[in-house]
Amino acid sequence: MSLSVDVFVVGEDDKMNLLDVPEGSSDLAGFERWRTSVWGSEAVRSSGARFFPILARGDLTVAPDQVADFLDECALIRSNLELVAPSADPAKSHAEYVRQISERLRNVEDAAERAQSVRGGVIIW
Repeated sequence: MSLSVDVFVVGEDDKMNLLDVPEGSSDLAGFERWRTSVWGSEAVRSSGARFFPILARGDLTVAPDQVADFLDECALIRSNLELVAPSADPAKSHAEYVRQISERLRNVEDAAERAQSVRGGVIIW
């Protein structure tokens, strides 16, 4: 299973309406196990992140008024990719983890930027 990242807007009926992923974008946010091994890892938590660690317990919903702060947290994670990437996996090199996490983080950043442009929010699930 994989984690997905989507943009939502809140309709007049107060329901969350997911927007289609535009052509050229990706909704991949990582593998399901990344909830704890990457996004909810000790390295991410100790960096001061407050959004991504929520994924260790469940889905993450970033409200429209929180998207700017979420983008700041994405920048924090990006600046610490070497520390965030697991290093004790014999099946994959540390450099490969860094590359994969960077790609999935770019998808999350792209979704957050799209959300900002429509005054929407972000959900990772």
